[in-house]
Amino acid sequence: MTVSLALQPAFLGLCPLREAVEKLATDGGIEERGAIFTKREVVEFILDLTGYTEDAPLTGYRLLEPSFGDGHFLLPAIDRLLAAAARYGKLSFEALAPAIRAVELHRSTFTGTRALLAKTLVQSGLSQQDAAGLCDVWLVQGDFLLSDLPKGFTHVIGNPPYVRQESIPDILMAEYRMRFKTIYDRADIYVPFIERSLELLAQGGKLGFICADRWMKNKYGKKLRELVSKNYALTTYVNMYGVDAFHAEVSAYPAITVIQKARGGKTRVFARPAIDAASLKSLATELTAPALLKTSVVREIEDVTAGAEPWVLDSFDELALVRRIEAQFPAIEDAGCKVGIGVATGADKAFIGDFDSLYVEPSRKLPLVMTRDILEGHVAWRGKGIVNPFGDDGKLVDLHEFPKLRAYLEERKDQLLGRHVAEKNPRAWYRTIDRIYPDLTYRQKLLIPDIKGDASIVFEEGKFYPHHNLYFITSDEWDVHALQAVMRSGIARLFVALYCTRMRGGYLRFQAQYLRKIRIPKWSDVSAELRDKLAKYAQTNDRHSLNEIVSELYGLSLAELKLIERNTGA
Repeated sequence: MTVSLALQPAFLGLCPLREAVEKLATDGGIEERGAIFTKREVVEFILDLTGYTEDAPLTGYRLLEPSFGDGHFLLPAIDRLLAAAARYGKLSFEALAPAIRAVELHRSTFTGTRALLAKTLVQSGLSQQDAAGLCDVWLVQGDFLLSDLPKGFTHVIGNPPYVRQESIPDILMAEYRMRFKTIYDRADIYVPFIERSLELLAQGGKLGFICADRWMKNKYGKKLRELVSKNYALTTYVNMYGVDAFHAEVSAYPAITVIQKARGGKTRVFARPAIDAASLKSLATELTAPALLKTSVVREIEDVTAGAEPWVLDSFDELALVRRIEAQFPAIEDAGCKVGIGVATGADKAFIGDFDSLYVEPSRKLPLVMTRDILEGHVAWRGKGIVNPFGDDGKLVDLHEFPKLRAYLEERKDQLLGRHVAEKNPRAWYRTIDRIYPDLTYRQKLLIPDIKGDASIVFEEGKFYPHHNLYFITSDEWDVHALQAVMRSGIARLFVALYCTRMRGGYLRFQAQYLRKIRIPKWSDVSAELRDKLAKYAQTNDRHSLNEIVSELYGLSLAELKLIERNTGA
């Protein structure tokens, strides 16, 4: 039987760690715990996809549920197990005990689900003693990422918690980082949940999860993609965006993934199924069939898991076009452009204010452009400025040389000292999180807000420094007006849409990691005539004409032009 974290010898003497786990076990509501409840029809669908079906010898299988919550996955799985056991005459404690392990951290949730499970077992024909014994063996109250669990599960199913790192106590997060190699950058907690679950699979075993699919494309999923590509096979991917799969609305793009502990193989893909039992049962049959019929609605693709690179599991025509462009043209930063993000301060109220009212030396402040300044498609500055503690060389200035700046910052010292960047380096307590390079202010640049329903690419002539919610592109080679035309065309959206994770409402994230995926010709390869056309149409609202010009730049066929027009809604 698995023991709880509090009883494990390895953790004796680590009171702060135990206290952190205990706090999570007792505090927090549904949102804090990352609990999102999955509809019964979807749970049954995932069980079908992983082969955990009533006609299978389920008493010979070993199923793990790593975060069982109110039992939305666990109880349907046990219903199937009990039905299979009754069919084969194995409805006994001895036959059932090895079949299930399930973990839940939140204590009151654990207790409630345990009582419900005990009642279900008694109703199935087991004695109260056997029911209580199975609950003791099957259920573990503790932290899944730290609990002592056996390996060799044939199935791992569930909906892992969606919790950001900021919500996890620092000491616990440090322990997770030490144990799990997939925690990279700002990875949410479901990433190590997937890693641990995969680690516990038997050879040939299957994991079936429904969770956000961000890890398949974005930066923080890099290590997990690499792990899956090396040692596992992504057998099934069902895009659930816009589908009513949960009992509450979610902002992230959810997907069902089935990952097997095996090598190679094709991935079967389907998008946005109807949520009714009959339709999902039929779809599961197709997705798990030995071979697909030519008339099947399911797509089958090869080589999805390409190491740490983003995985593309839809938009196959768009993918083919992007691959052709990638083979022909350099990445945007290899064509003489630079992609960056504006300054994060860690204390905007201290560093940012009305430009004219910032009482520091004139050289110690810069006019600041923010997202709200470009909402109309051009810069309409609202007069904000940022205090600049950096010199032209990117190093912090000596405050003794700037008495007004020194007085300004000293007045706000308590606020600035509370930041992580100041605690890490007390001598640099007055720095912004990001360095400020004043020369950027005076360069022509393109400004791009992080989240937009459409590519909003704004030309800025060289008067303002960008705030951290704005990405920027500068170039020493390309004419920036001409570059704006390319970035406002369907080509930019094509690349970003293919590689980025979408938000609720279909919004794209125009982040640096996706912008850097865009390919453009070298400026020296663009004819004088085409340069003029691009500059002329940089700010046009005639998207069709703009796309035609850019089509000429990339040598697109008529069919490819129609594809990017469809992608932009032109």
